[in-house]
Amino acid sequence: MGRAIVMTSGKGGVGKTTVTANLGMHLASRNYRVCLVDMDIGLNNLDVVMNMEDRVVYTMLDVIEKKCRLKEALVQDDYYPLLYLLSSGGLNRNLTIQLSEIKNIVNELHTMFDFILIDCPAGIDAGFKRAVSCADEALVITTPHLSSIRDADKVITILSSFNITNKHFVINRARGDLIQDKLMFDVHDIGRTLNIEFGGVIPEDDNAITNTSDKIKNNKIALNRAFDILTENILTGKKKLFDCTFKYRGLLGSIKRILKRSI
Repeated sequence: MGRAIVMTSGKGGVGKTTVTANLGMHLASRNYRVCLVDMDIGLNNLDVVMNMEDRVVYTMLDVIEKKCRLKEALVQDDYYPLLYLLSSGGLNRNLTIQLSEIKNIVNELHTMFDFILIDCPAGIDAGFKRAVSCADEALVITTPHLSSIRDADKVITILSSFNITNKHFVINRARGDLIQDKLMFDVHDIGRTLNIEFGGVIPEDDNAITNTSDKIKNNKIALNRAFDILTENILTGKKKLFDCTFKYRGLLGSIKRILKRSI
């Protein structure tokens, strides 16, 4: 049986979709069978992030309406043969989506994949409940900003009413220069606030969407090292911390901090 992990936050714009895509690629690069499921019905963009939008023929809604089988709706990634996408598609106003139908799809995916990564819509309405109800575990994605942390804290409280066995938080878009200068919350500050297990730290990077095999394998890129650590934590239960402040320490680091903020 595969592990169904929902990526949630409560707040939009924190990078849930980007984390879902990159984590999926890193898991698949380690020879795990992975399915990315876009649960943001009507506002789906996971297929765009994965550069698959032109290859989507059938969607989750087509499976629900019995226009196709589930396997026909899965789109295989060009670079990673073990990575697949299930797009949600645009919302048909005449279609009433039952939670049992979504659960049936995820249950079938359990028999086909090692990991089902569910990209949860923003907010805490019906879409959130659908996504969370199908998951066994949760990664709560937050950025090191007060509004994002507060929303993540609210979501964690709500998750307690669902059958989620493991909850971890992931800090996305962390800036080491600002953390080192105490202008941004660090992982320990956020951990004390959220009071759940730490999952990983992802540094701010303009190239966070990296659907190419050569970039994924290049561990000299900080982003890839961070996702490697997150992947290892998920696979082994370890709590390794990617240190995004390392290159900003000491005299040389202080110069780097000044130069970064002057750009």
